[in-house]
Amino acid sequence: MDKIPITQSGFDALEKELKNLKSVERPAVIEAIAEARAHGDLSENAEYSAARERQSFIEGRIQELEAVISAAQIIDIASLSGDMVKFGATVVLYEEEADEEMKIQIVGQYESDADHGKISITAPIARALIGKSVGDVVEVNSPKGRRHYEILMVMFV
Repeated sequence: MDKIPITQSGFDALEKELKNLKSVERPAVIEAIAEARAHGDLSENAEYSAARERQSFIEGRIQELEAVISAAQIIDIASLSGDMVKFGATVVLYEEEADEEMKIQIVGQYESDADHGKISITAPIARALIGKSVGDVVEVNSPKGRRHYEILMVMFV
């Protein structure tokens, strides 16, 4: 498996989620399955079916997180500098069409959260920004049509 770039905070969040799944969620669902079994006929037991489905989801997520964590390549953002956009950069953009500024951070796909300005390195806007510098204008095809962004600032925080 290829290395998966991730920030330290993203890595820590994945480890925290994995720990929670193993130490809290997994035991709780095992207990729920045992309780549902005690109610008798499993073929018509909705509680049992729901608990088994939840268990399947938890086990799948544990496997996914373990694979990501084992393949993670932690990028130390504090050691980066310059005015060129690269992984981990926080970028202040000016969107010409909407006449507004926005701030995004380019992160790994497993830590992206658009609501909090964390955009996956695989997202179209991130791919368009990588390698560009302050003052450059990039064009991005989005679901809302073509957008133009001017790079106002690049920070590594």
